[in-house]
Amino acid sequence: MKFSELQLSPELLKAVERSGFEEATPIQAATIPLALEGRDVIGQAQTGTGKTAAFGLPMLEEIDTTRHELQGLVIAPTRELAIQTQEELYRLGRDKKVKVQAVYGGADIGRQIRGLKDRPHIVVGTPGRMLDHINRHTLKLGTVRTLVLDEADEMLNMGFLEDIEKIISQVPEERQTLLFSATMPPAIKNIGVKFMKNPEHVQIKAKEMTADLIDQYYVRAKDFEKFDIMTRLLDVQTPDLAIVFGRTKRRVDELARGLELRGYKAEGIHGDLSQQKRMSVLRSFKNGHLDILVATDVAARGLDISGVTHVYNYDIPQDPESYVHRIGRTGRAGKGGMSVTFVTPNEMSYLHTIENLTKKRMTPLHPPTEKEAFKGQLGAAVEQIEAKLAENGLEKYTQTADQLLEGYEPETLVALLLKTIAKDPADAVPVKITPERPLPQGKKGGYNKNNRGRGGGGNRNRKDGSNYRGGNKKGNYNKDNRYSGERRKNDRDRNSNNGGGKKRGFVIRSNND
Repeated sequence: MKFSELQLSPELLKAVERSGFEEATPIQAATIPLALEGRDVIGQAQTGTGKTAAFGLPMLEEIDTTRHELQGLVIAPTRELAIQTQEELYRLGRDKKVKVQAVYGGADIGRQIRGLKDRPHIVVGTPGRMLDHINRHTLKLGTVRTLVLDEADEMLNMGFLEDIEKIISQVPEERQTLLFSATMPPAIKNIGVKFMKNPEHVQIKAKEMTADLIDQYYVRAKDFEKFDIMTRLLDVQTPDLAIVFGRTKRRVDELARGLELRGYKAEGIHGDLSQQKRMSVLRSFKNGHLDILVATDVAARGLDISGVTHVYNYDIPQDPESYVHRIGRTGRAGKGGMSVTFVTPNEMSYLHTIENLTKKRMTPLHPPTEKEAFKGQLGAAVEQIEAKLAENGLEKYTQTADQLLEGYEPETLVALLLKTIAKDPADAVPVKITPERPLPQGKKGGYNKNNRGRGGGGNRNRKDGSNYRGGNKKGNYNKDNRYSGERRKNDRDRNSNNGGGKKRGFVIRSNND
């Protein structure tokens, strides 16, 4: 279902288009019409399926911007999710001039109080800090018309039930309540019975994945090593079309600039680009004028791009479901594809959770050396020369070629041609990518039983040693699995203050389709 069919106002449709959404996800298509009718809705779907827009668009649609008062309240389990939700609601409501404020622990409460005095239309926050503001009388909920409980099961797992009930008791009974949860334990159902009016239960079954069409690899590297390793991989793997995913807008901008400095045809897209610029970049990518598209998760959501052979996760996603969406950009229409995920040592638990979701272990990839990357460059140059020779049309150059041959050896002239076309990694322009803040780490590490990213250093040992092309089906490898020269195309706040050849791929299927 297209968003244009959902009876949204022109201002919201414009924001949807600018954000890159083309078609509604199943949870959006099922819940938005019900929410627009004013119904209470319980939406059950996995993380990464577009739930923020599913509750955000109906909430934004009901906001009356002529009334300078709080009208929407979103309760979220973590500061990271609260920030992410605030940012997305701001983007979607920008044309309608909706003001959105986030409140969460571990941040300057004075600044949040000043923001609340500015009378935002929507407040997004974690239960502890939200309750703190209520107790301070800096957050008054008497005018709230729409209440959203996002990731309710996670909030219950974190022991927030009592806080949530205290917050809900401050919200008017005449309201719309939207509850979203990945699972539906009895405590969630009790919330529905106690605080909602005849809620409509929408269940979108978790996506099943089969890893038959995409080769999935990971490279364990420190943050400052990743860029050089990625460019060497690009030289060896020579993707036809590739997407590089970065966690932040700054990361995307820096990666795109760095790739251009190294001689690759690359551009980036993220939420701050104008729609005109965004469409221009996507056109260039689809038409083959760009080889590499660098993108954030939000910018790449909903894109329908065919022919992508490689996906590089420069930053491992905090949300394992995002991984599904990222690598699903390749391996389409029965064609193979390859994904490479860069993982820092303290992010290994995130990788293990992704493996649990996909039910497939990623293969460790051995980073290529400069020498091996140079061989890849030379191979690409030879292919380019052979393609040009096949085009012919060289007659008007032969006389000058004969003159050059009189003064130089043929090998010298061919070597100069190769030097002109191929990039030597040893001569590469130095590129420094600003380090990103590490993903959150839990006390015990890893994820909880619902596979929610709470960090952890991950202490399960992995045995490195696979080659960086992956598998031994193609190309020549020596006994150490090192590539020998053949080329192949191809983010709880319990309130500390209290108060992103033939290859295999995978197919994504939805149980409810």
